[in-house]
Amino acid sequence: MTLSPGRSAGVGGAFGICALLAMPSLFPGLGADARFTLAVFVLATVAWIATSVDDTYIALGAGLALTATGVISSRTLFATLGDETVWLLICAFVLAAAVTRTGLAGRAAAFLVSGARTVRQLVHLATAALLVTSFAVPATSGRAALALPVFLALAKVLEDRRRLVVMLALLFPTVVLLSAVATLIGAGAHLITVSVLWEQAGRRLGFVEWLLLGLPLAVVSSHLAAEAVLLTTTSRADRRAPVDLTPAAIEEHSPTPVTGPLTTAEARCALLLATVVVLWCSEPLHRVPPAVVALIGAVVAASPALGTVRLKEALRTVPWPLLLFMAATMAMGVALADSGAAAWLVAGLPADGPPWLFLTVVVLVSTAAHLALQSRSARSSVLVPLVVAAAVAAGVNPVTAALASTAAAGFCHTLPASAKPVALFADVPAGVPTYTPRDLLRLSAVLAPLTAGVVLLFALTVWPLLGVPVLLEAQP
Repeated sequence: MTLSPGRSAGVGGAFGICALLAMPSLFPGLGADARFTLAVFVLATVAWIATSVDDTYIALGAGLALTATGVISSRTLFATLGDETVWLLICAFVLAAAVTRTGLAGRAAAFLVSGARTVRQLVHLATAALLVTSFAVPATSGRAALALPVFLALAKVLEDRRRLVVMLALLFPTVVLLSAVATLIGAGAHLITVSVLWEQAGRRLGFVEWLLLGLPLAVVSSHLAAEAVLLTTTSRADRRAPVDLTPAAIEEHSPTPVTGPLTTAEARCALLLATVVVLWCSEPLHRVPPAVVALIGAVVAASPALGTVRLKEALRTVPWPLLLFMAATMAMGVALADSGAAAWLVAGLPADGPPWLFLTVVVLVSTAAHLALQSRSARSSVLVPLVVAAAVAAGVNPVTAALASTAAAGFCHTLPASAKPVALFADVPAGVPTYTPRDLLRLSAVLAPLTAGVVLLFALTVWPLLGVPVLLEAQP
């Protein structure tokens, strides 16, 4: 593996920092475990940024180093993979495989967008449809893959309106990324955030509480982003021309039927999915954990009598590398907190500034972090432990700070390689128009400050009304 001069300098600098950390005399207030944890953390972060080594391999190596040296126990390392949020994600992927196999998602999307009569209606109906998928399909890459056939069908129907197709190509990944914050299963980074909050702040965010805080933000940011996409990629003439989308026209280019009555498999799958979502949202009433509800749904979805997918087939869709990455980075977060390394890192920061300034810095750094760390999970693994520790030191509610950081990190549109959904829609089959890097940059110039401002507005004004105050001492 070869590195560019800049990346080589970065790696060399990381080793230099680690060498300094190995000298106790330079850091008299820092214990041996904390110094070693910081060294591992720095090396892992630089490796994620500056090398082409697989992110999961780096995270596992870091977790193994911390375990082998006794900073964390082997029980801590392996217990992270058994965390209930990890099981929630596994079972959600099984449910998503059942939905994908029946073609129910394509039918629902076609039903929604076929009601559009203007370009703006089409954009916002498509946005609503993509937002709803955050309840059914975990992780942004899975939702993007599910939405791609729908986009290709729409592109064929609208093939005589090239700019409109380019706009839709940009709309789909944009909404997929920004609407992920609606649910706990929307992105793997959310599970890392929940784990860090529990380990460092003793706060357990459940599915319902995340939904209460994240769904309004997802709705507002997704529809504002839809307007930004529409205005930056189409002309006034493009937007004034009517659209005529019918289910029959979409079905001609769809790999699965989108018209006619629901099949038995589709009806069963729709009923099961609706039941699971209702049980997730009503957890305070029945007290059944979301992971248990998801497991019940996965067992039913893969059952021989009632299911629509075989369990072996469904488990092949589970991104096991992502789960291992999450487990290893959760262990790194535990080490940062327990060793005192996280507290030491933020000890020198000014703690007497106003909360709005602290949250502004968190949101801006998190928004820009995708330029260095392309993996959303890696960004949360690096940022959230530090944000939580800094928030406690500054007297800011760590839940507010962690959620703001995670939500702001959902913006990753600057380059095609900044996120998997963006890369997926930038590489559509030949003959289908899609966006260029220039289109992305033009959108990012508008969308970056827009999304950062919306997240900050929610953190300072909306979330306090929903029971999550800005100040730490204001918590009930």
